[in-house]
Amino acid sequence: MHAADALQWLPANPLPLDAAVLTSLPDVVEFRHRDTQRWREWFLAAAELVVRSTPPTSAVVFYQTDVKRDGVWIDKAFLVQQAAAAAGARLLWHKVVCRAPAGQTTFARPGYAHLLCFSHTLRDAIEDATPDVLPELGGMTWARAMGLAAVRTAVAWLRDRAGARCLVDPFCGVGTALAVANAMGLRAIGVERNAGRAEKARQLRVE
Repeated sequence: MHAADALQWLPANPLPLDAAVLTSLPDVVEFRHRDTQRWREWFLAAAELVVRSTPPTSAVVFYQTDVKRDGVWIDKAFLVQQAAAAAGARLLWHKVVCRAPAGQTTFARPGYAHLLCFSHTLRDAIEDATPDVLPELGGMTWARAMGLAAVRTAVAWLRDRAGARCLVDPFCGVGTALAVANAMGLRAIGVERNAGRAEKARQLRVE
């Protein structure tokens, strides 16, 4: 667990060849300036760096939830795909995770989240296909956490299909992805700029 800025840590610390990445980039509300355009530029640069930092024979999964600003949706899946294309990676799969039951109206945040998987060299074979729509997010370890059910799905794929033995989350928050990876038999490396969250990530355990 590293209490550091991921944008500085990643270029200085090449990831192990047996590592895969699972992360969720922070939303504009976590930035003091709250400037959507500045955040969008930061998001694209950060996502591209994450993809470029992922070992070429492995894969990276982004978990992102869209947001509405001034009555307009910001599609984070679109932003992630732009960044991945700039880094030369290809989309292996894109899953929708239900945050609310189908047919239920939601407001400030949508009733779904995205899971998107990219790689420079891997391909997702037809015989390895998994469901494109996940019926539930699962429990959350804090308000902005990735859902546990969604994380378990992503970690299982990275372990079983991408051959990962180490899970890296460069924006790990309180460590949900790291704890799930450990529970599923993988080593885990986390990076978190907020020292308080980094300390919680060191302690977090899940079943």
